Amino acid sequence: MRNSRLPSVSPEIARLIDLLAKTPGLGRRSAQRAALALLKKRDGLMLPLAQALTEAAEKVKACSECGSLDSLDPCAICSSHTRDDTLICVVADMGDVWALERAGVFRGKYHVLGGVLSALDGVRPEDLRIGKLVERAGRAGVREVIIALNATVDGQTTAHYLTERLHGVGVSVTRLAHGLPVGGELELLDDGTLLAALSSRRPF
Repeated sequence: MRNSRLPSVSPEIARLIDLLAKTPGLGRRSAQRAALALLKKRDGLMLPLAQALTEAAEKVKACSECGSLDSLDPCAICSSHTRDDTLICVVADMGDVWALERAGVFRGKYHVLGGVLSALDGVRPEDLRIGKLVERAGRAGVREVIIALNATVDGQTTAHYLTERLHGVGVSVTRLAHGLPVGGELELLDDGTLLAALSSRRPF
């Protein structure tokens, strides 16, 4: 079946454009430009990309400990002996881990929830890795859980829910403070803002 918006293209090209258009940040026109670039650079870009996608699909999994994406399980961060085991930084998605690692402002361990609570999207506590977080926080040696969620309504709702779940576990629960704007998303912030927010964290 041919793409109704581009009736002259083959079904293979139409499918390529359709799939590219589903990725975040790519609209329909951007997907068409990306598809054209891939087709023009078949050997240098398209085939290596196809191989990389196949390998990632086969090898990359969620870490059974923290939920990060890696080809190792436990992941490289969880397995590292140079990270601080007493600190757990809770984030919504892998992009937030990459943002904090890029800034180089945190040397503890992470916990990736896999999203945030959302009544609108039907995301419930059981849909997230909250139980595993409570389990990890209760282990001997853990002294602080840092909640580093986006300053959105859903992010703050999730943060408050986590605080309630962690109450009585015996760890300090803190959150990011100065530098994190309301409505802001971690992966879009600059390194200085992330450093200020992490350094100024405060108890709930």
